[in-house]
Amino acid sequence: PAAVRAAAGELLRLRRPEDGDVQLLVAEQVRGRRELVAGMVRDPAFGPCVMLGLGGILAEGLGDVVFATAPLSTSEGRRMIAQLRTHRLFLEPFRGEPALDVEALVRILLGLARLALERDDVLSVDVNPLVVRGALPIAVDALVILDPAGERPASPPPAPRPRAVVLERFRPLFHPRGVIVAGASNHPGKFGFVALHNLLRYGFRGPVCPVNRDGAEVLGLQAYRDVGEVPAGQTDLVFVCTPSTVNADVLRAAATVGVRAAFVASGGYRETGDSGRALEHDLVTTADQLGILLAGPNGQGVISTGSSMCAQMVAPYPPPGRISVASQSGNVLSSLLNYAVLTGIGVSKAVSTGNAAQTTLADYLEYFAADPETAVALAYLEGVGDGRAFVSAVRGLTPEKPLVVVKGGRASEGQRAAASHTGSLATDDRLFDGLCSQLGIVRAPSVEQGFEWAATFATQPLPGGRRVVIVTTAGGWGVLAADACAAAGLRLLPLPAEMRTTIDTLVPVRWSRQNPIDLAGGETRDTIPAVVDLVCAHPEVDAVLLLGLGIQSNQAHAFRTGPFFPGHGLERIAEFHERQDRRYADAAREASERHGKPVLVATELVYTDRAYGNAGPLAVRDGGRVCHPSAHRAVAALRALVDYAEFRAALVSPTGR
Repeated sequence: PAAVRAAAGELLRLRRPEDGDVQLLVAEQVRGRRELVAGMVRDPAFGPCVMLGLGGILAEGLGDVVFATAPLSTSEGRRMIAQLRTHRLFLEPFRGEPALDVEALVRILLGLARLALERDDVLSVDVNPLVVRGALPIAVDALVILDPAGERPASPPPAPRPRAVVLERFRPLFHPRGVIVAGASNHPGKFGFVALHNLLRYGFRGPVCPVNRDGAEVLGLQAYRDVGEVPAGQTDLVFVCTPSTVNADVLRAAATVGVRAAFVASGGYRETGDSGRALEHDLVTTADQLGILLAGPNGQGVISTGSSMCAQMVAPYPPPGRISVASQSGNVLSSLLNYAVLTGIGVSKAVSTGNAAQTTLADYLEYFAADPETAVALAYLEGVGDGRAFVSAVRGLTPEKPLVVVKGGRASEGQRAAASHTGSLATDDRLFDGLCSQLGIVRAPSVEQGFEWAATFATQPLPGGRRVVIVTTAGGWGVLAADACAAAGLRLLPLPAEMRTTIDTLVPVRWSRQNPIDLAGGETRDTIPAVVDLVCAHPEVDAVLLLGLGIQSNQAHAFRTGPFFPGHGLERIAEFHERQDRRYADAAREASERHGKPVLVATELVYTDRAYGNAGPLAVRDGGRVCHPSAHRAVAALRALVDYAEFRAALVSPTGR
């Protein structure tokens, strides 16, 4: 067309002699009201990552982007699109334009992932904008940055180890026949005293062998002067509290008596500088040569409730259960174990990774996936290190067991200096959020909620969807819970007519007749159990929230501690109130177990009445469930269940991959 020739002539007139031969690219001008950006970047930890976001000149300013690691499945590509805050602009008709062709966009994302895996010399790709014309995304401009060193052979991700191999590797750490405490001390302020004390205090079932230079008796046990003096074949684990300069020798001596795992609590390694780094390298080399699993160094300890083993330097020892914990912080590990003690929700394994010189957090996650005693994994991390090993471990875990992660360092993320939109948008936290969404990791905002969510996974069935019914004894709590559900993307189910009719026969007419079901003070000892069971049994209900537990017991406490007790019938009514709250707690658990649906109980009295122990929250605890401290916290935990359930459902969907 004449217009094209005219434009070409205008451009060619701008040519300078030093430009040499000039070629023109002629392409169709594409216009659309909606723009996306897609790309690929190589992250130092996670390797090749695919990005999708709201595009155009506002890409960095809006920051509405999601990331996923390669390789990428079809279901993961769809999930990336749904994770955009502005996804409704594309997944639904917009200002007279049709919804985006999702499969076409997914093919673009899969192509970027495939390119990243096949061409290691491609450092980044920036397709911006992807203009949506009609339903189709069309690439209008692209920037590809190549490695000046050229193409290199693609490095494969680490291959998962057979589970039998993983279980056998970790058996000496978590289920040792016996434990040697190297550096056992009579000084109660020393690590070697505390670790020995805790092993004995919590009843470790095998031999415990203290070792110190003097051969002195410690806590009633005669110590050996050298690790090599311990009878061979009785111990699998050495807990090391000796100075960093001698610990490689401790491992050599331990290997001669059959030890296959070492937890090194001592510091003085890479955290101290170059000399410590050299000592750590020597320690790892020695452990590798001896075939010893090395945990730490500079770690707090290891717990295995199945073996009654508390080999750590601080006190929290949780009740037995099915949550296993790995933490890059010893202090955070203590906090998580304290929440286990508080809630009564038990732990199977717990370990502080320390410097993770040989055995990393990813290795522990790989073990939790294989461990039949672990139903839920919980991790605290500040850095990933080998991101590809981490991804490989998570891919082996989350299809079968939930993984709750609390990640520190969100505020310290740095904007990368990069030549593309994709690179500049790839902050550490955005990448990690994308990884969580892609791999089914449930990311908790705090340590307290991290344990609360893990405990909820360990004690509640997964929901079949997002449809929620709230049952409450007073209106205000129901309103707040409804707001929280809406904010969390959960759906309040309109009450079916037959359900309303049945509830009419159970409670006075002043009840709300809608969801939330506000019983308005008309509940009795039997009506709340009947209503909760009725709601839970309905096929359209996926989850139930029960609010208001413990109010009667709160008043019972006022009766019991007042000047009129036990007269005036107060003893009888106090006992009645407490029995009633216990009945409500039991009814919630029983309905959940009977119908296979989550029923979450929430009341602030779990905290505010802790001094005397409110019968309602205590009954929830005694029944092996979590009593959430507020409706908002219960809704947040329920959303965690929903997210993981949807991740699992996508894995088994016939169109999921």
